[in-house]
Amino acid sequence: MGNLLVRNLPDEVVEELKRRARRHNRPLQQEVSEILIRHAQRPDVARKAAEIRDRLSAKEIDFSDSAELLREDRAR
Repeated sequence: MGNLLVRNLPDEVVEELKRRARRHNRPLQQEVSEILIRHAQRPDVARKAAEIRDRLSAKEIDFSDSAELLREDRAR
């Protein structure tokens, strides 16, 4: 396992992390580790959106522009 040293965090950030750690009944180091692991394992939203767009465009389905539909609906 790797180690990470983070310096110069604002005091209010450190205090919030400490509060979260107390709420979850775990040490500060474990709380920060859990946050980093959870965040790093989330799929990149932009990459995921591009994959979905590519998959849909490969099906050659014509999707309407939702902005245009909203304008039409508001004009009624």
